Amino acid sequence: MSKGPITALDWIAADWGTSNLRVWAMGAEGPLAEAGSGDGMGKLDRAGFEPALLRLIGPWLPAGRVTPVIACGMVGARQGWQEAPYRATPCPPVAAGELEAVATHDPRISVHIVPGLMQSRPADVMRGEETQIAGALMLMPEFDGVLCLPGTHSKWARISAGEVVGFQSCMTGELFALLSTASVLRHGMAGEGWDETAFDAGVAEGIAHADRLSARLFSLRAEGLIAGLSAEAARSRLSGLLIGAELAATKGYWLGQEVALIGASRLAGTYARALAAQGVGARSLDASACTLAGLVAARGAPASAPKRRI
Repeated sequence: MSKGPITALDWIAADWGTSNLRVWAMGAEGPLAEAGSGDGMGKLDRAGFEPALLRLIGPWLPAGRVTPVIACGMVGARQGWQEAPYRATPCPPVAAGELEAVATHDPRISVHIVPGLMQSRPADVMRGEETQIAGALMLMPEFDGVLCLPGTHSKWARISAGEVVGFQSCMTGELFALLSTASVLRHGMAGEGWDETAFDAGVAEGIAHADRLSARLFSLRAEGLIAGLSAEAARSRLSGLLIGAELAATKGYWLGQEVALIGASRLAGTYARALAAQGVGARSLDASACTLAGLVAARGAPASAPKRRI
């Protein structure tokens, strides 16, 4: 992180999630500096957002001029700094003139937030992933197919002619966290070990018998008690069962389609392995690279005039 003003600073990119804030000082040729903190949306009240941002970027700001800040993620949620209303699909992932201006106290910054996307039938929303999708399309301009964004709430998005034409969310990551740490299954899942054979078996079972998922979950506990199922095998099979059930639910998205994954390498790797077992070869893109490229795309979109608080 730079400790003083950055004279070549053009603008600032911000990825503001529920748990963390990451910022990049951007110059004409790309990032000049990077910083981060644990000041996520979930830890701040509305008055706390601007100070949290300035704690990171304040030292970078040159005197005597206004520096644009383009932010994406949960900062634009109803509970965030300022709500950035969802845009309805089908639509491009980011759009000219539709960034949300935020009122600020500090005259050195002009802040705009990238809106999320919504779908009316079936009802669904995303916030933050639209920027990663925009970044993926910057990196793959001719892409026409399906983007999968694994995470707490996985997203499957159909892409055609540069637009998100529809998407589906799955609570797979949240279910895994809850079941492995806050349910009766937690007693047999301590540690972080991984068993690929058990994962593969779980994926196969989850796809073939998604209708039996709730019954198969408890068997993980029972097998630990009476058959010596190891903690790493139980964790891996739970992950496989849930991802397999997700693939069963989203088969209409990935079957026969070109698929690309956007996510952290380990998690994207588990999805790639599960898809490969179904004959689908998916390429993987780094989530941070897609986020930054998407913010660059949003920066290129004209935004409404910034507001000031007195």
